[in-house]
Amino acid sequence: MKLTISPSPLAEQKKDAIIIFFQGADPLLPSGHAALKKLVAAYVKNAAFKGQAGQTAVFPLPEKMKANRLIVAGLGEDKDFYNGLLEQAAAAAVKAGRAAGMKSFAMASTIKLTGVSEADYQLLAGRGAAWGTYEFSTFKSDHKKKPAASLVFAGAVKDRTAVKNAEAQGTALLDTANVANLPGNEAPPAKIADWAKAMAKANGLSCQVLGKAELTKKGCGGILSVAQGSAQDAKMIILKHAGTDKTAKPIVLVGKTVTFDSGGISLKPGKGMGWMRYDKCGGMAVLTAMQMIARMNVKTPVVGILGAAENMPGSRATRPGDIIKAYNGKTIEVLNTDAEGRLVLADALGLAAEMKPAAIVDLATLTGAVIVALGSAASAVLGNDQKLINQLVSSGTEAGERLWQLPLYKDYSDEMKSDFADLSNLGKSGGAGTATAAAFLQEFVPDGIPWAHIDIAGTAWVESAKPYQDAGATLFGSRLLAQWISAQG
Repeated sequence: MKLTISPSPLAEQKKDAIIIFFQGADPLLPSGHAALKKLVAAYVKNAAFKGQAGQTAVFPLPEKMKANRLIVAGLGEDKDFYNGLLEQAAAAAVKAGRAAGMKSFAMASTIKLTGVSEADYQLLAGRGAAWGTYEFSTFKSDHKKKPAASLVFAGAVKDRTAVKNAEAQGTALLDTANVANLPGNEAPPAKIADWAKAMAKANGLSCQVLGKAELTKKGCGGILSVAQGSAQDAKMIILKHAGTDKTAKPIVLVGKTVTFDSGGISLKPGKGMGWMRYDKCGGMAVLTAMQMIARMNVKTPVVGILGAAENMPGSRATRPGDIIKAYNGKTIEVLNTDAEGRLVLADALGLAAEMKPAAIVDLATLTGAVIVALGSAASAVLGNDQKLINQLVSSGTEAGERLWQLPLYKDYSDEMKSDFADLSNLGKSGGAGTATAAAFLQEFVPDGIPWAHIDIAGTAWVESAKPYQDAGATLFGSRLLAQWISAQG
């Protein structure tokens, strides 16, 4: 979506629609828009629109107005507001407009919204507007491609950087969503690797792909054990952004990229298994973040590692009770082959640690337990460095992606000890599944390296259409990572 800035006020914009946000019953417009505010209030006075979060309404504008339509979008009440609702409202407004055949939109360059700066508003609203144009129609034979959309921020803008970043991040979201939503037969590890290579070339990143032979030579027994039951070979994809600060240590982002998760020998129930195409969403968030980082040309060097594998119950599949060796030399008793993501991440974290990073952050659709704990309202974050966790939580708040810290007590590490190997991939008691999974991962991060784990199992995709997006991948995590990394240095 093309984002531009115009000095002319919102009421003077000759577009298919102007978008105005409401917080409850209050239209949010900057000073100097009294006439427009009065007109908008009259439209919604007797309408069903009440400014609730995710709610939108479309009205025709009188001939005296240059725009054809008015779209109002709700943020909910002030007491319930968080930044993600602004991005969702912008997406919902554009989505509603696109459904009515519109392609050009305008919104005020700034609004009065408690706790949201002008730059944050432009980033959230611009990025949300871009997300509102997305449709996954690859396999719909009767789909007609809609024309490209545009958005103008109307009025004075102090600094154009936020609008430029919104366009860069919006483009990255739309590009990666097409891969994130592909089913397992269309997105095996090899295809993910090919897409990553093409994306890297287009955005000035370097890309290295380790295949089965290289992974075997390196001793990456975790990811290889996951792929054993599949006809598809595993791939470890390593993307690098050089950055402009040549003296800085790199930040390493690690993403679980299980392209389809049947559970392996520990087979999942058939109901809902089709959604396991989205077990690659940790890697998809890293792919998106790396493209955002490259397009914004951030100073900090960043490495993205995707451990891509398919978990299937073939004749060579890893069995419960098998013992494997990870890249860092630790042995693991595989008690449950459906706890496979942590085996993939074990090798990826080992490789990340060798890069002597400033910090490592991994993202994964790792446990059902996190959904029990937090639902889809937030993702869990755990780690070994409180400063890093605080930064990620703060960046998530700014980016509209909420994180909630869970503890990482020694008790959870004790749960992961095995009678027959160094570790087991399942806790002895079966409780605290999110924390014990993180405790397992911590065993592959050397002391002295700040590390955080983000479990996105409850936030990585939606199973039914929302006002702001269709069913499918959300790419949760990419926004907060871009926010955090762009603030470094």
